[in-house]
Amino acid sequence: MKLLNRSAFVVLPCQPFVDWTNNLNVDADGLHQSLSLEEQRREGTVYLIDEVTTEADFEKALQSTWLDIFHNELSAWDELGDHWPHELTFATFQQWFDVHHQIMALDLSKQPLMLATLEDI
Repeated sequence: MKLLNRSAFVVLPCQPFVDWTNNLNVDADGLHQSLSLEEQRREGTVYLIDEVTTEADFEKALQSTWLDIFHNELSAWDELGDHWPHELTFATFQQWFDVHHQIMALDLSKQPLMLATLEDI
């Protein structure tokens, strides 16, 4: 087990995000399907951030990263951004997602940690 010098946000969708995803058109491959809030919340996204210890540090980190997180969550469902909300505000982000703070991040894998930017994948 390895302790990472990171903290994290766990991001879970709320009903407005689920409503938005369920209103998207079905893609040509038929891969898009309507999911309930419960189904979408079964898997959250973990975003590692610089290691922090206080609530104020988490708030500061969220203020500097929320738009990147919002873009990533939206692009998972609409890669080109054709159907994104017109205004991406912090208030909308807070309505669409629950964000849980995690102080420590531990790596239980015996495999080496792979680092790659999303553009490289």
